[in-house]
Amino acid sequence: MNKLSVMLTVIVGTLLTLTVKAQTKTDYYPGKWNVLVMGTPNGDSKMTFVLERKDGKLTGAVQDSTGKELTKITRVDEKDKTITAAFTAQNYDVTLTLEPVDDDHVKGSLMGMFEAKGVRVKETEQIRK
Repeated sequence: MNKLSVMLTVIVGTLLTLTVKAQTKTDYYPGKWNVLVMGTPNGDSKMTFVLERKDGKLTGAVQDSTGKELTKITRVDEKDKTITAAFTAQNYDVTLTLEPVDDDHVKGSLMGMFEAKGVRVKETEQIRK
């Protein structure tokens, strides 16, 4: 009887732990992302995406390497782990699709044609600049 009690306690504890981990999902995309789009007609392009969640939706802006805002992100579509951000670049409406590689890296494409990769800007990196 004592072994059965211990075994049931271990099983229930394991199930509770798994349930708690499933509910503590973090919001992956909000923050600052340095993104490199490779192979565009004008060469490789470096941009910084500043994303935040407002009223349950992702929104943000695109900045140049100096931190100057280039354009607002007009729409962000979220599907599973992937996002597609729409914005205007050089008078063209474009979309950038990103998906996680690991905790701090993303990969994707601009307009489905140009490969993109990005890295999360950590707070300590922002302070140093």
